[in-house]
Amino acid sequence: MSFLKEQSIRDAIVVHVVFAVMAAAVVLLPVTAAVGWKLLLLVIVYNVMIPVVGYLRRHLDWLGIWFFVFLISIMQVVPDWFLSAQLDVLVFPVDGSPMVGVVPLYMAGLWSIPLFVLVYVGCRIEEKRSQVLSLAVVMLLSFVTFWLAEETMWMLPSWHAQNVATIGHVALYIIGPEVLLGASAYTLYALVRESSHWRKFFWAYITMVIYLGNVALFYFLIQRILLGT
Repeated sequence: MSFLKEQSIRDAIVVHVVFAVMAAAVVLLPVTAAVGWKLLLLVIVYNVMIPVVGYLRRHLDWLGIWFFVFLISIMQVVPDWFLSAQLDVLVFPVDGSPMVGVVPLYMAGLWSIPLFVLVYVGCRIEEKRSQVLSLAVVMLLSFVTFWLAEETMWMLPSWHAQNVATIGHVALYIIGPEVLLGASAYTLYALVRESSHWRKFFWAYITMVIYLGNVALFYFLIQRILLGT
């Protein structure tokens, strides 16, 4: 059993290194396709690669984690749409790639990439240490991961904040909800990892609602009350 877990970790590292190289090549090479199409291609590749490699290498935990975070990722279109169309604090450039309302289609699968890594790391640490430590690590990794994403994705361009207080290109109100998103995805997956798909669907929905509620709360507290804008 220990050997299988070590093999799972090695395979996960290899898969994500390969994907990182592929992503850099697709994004940076001077191809005339719009960034939205490039990101959609990468999202499709990742969300096929993880379950296929997991199945072929018999890492069944990959399949469970991927299914849960992919459901969350699809549902994350709702808070992204809310931030863009209702609060007018998030901008997605229109570049001709497929859209779901005001949100690029690739966003429906993009969230699964960081969330898979966060939940997977949390589960591996929990096996060796404790859930308290794993949750702390997941929250720290969530902070680093989402801060870097918010600070860099505008350069593609993919999205950027507007009409809110920022540090660099990072909106102050969004980091708290994103850290809590990583924490809730890991915690709720740990709760339902052995459950039916329907129960996972319900708790994936709850995860999205927690994020949406935190987004509205943090925006109200930071922008409206603290900064008075």
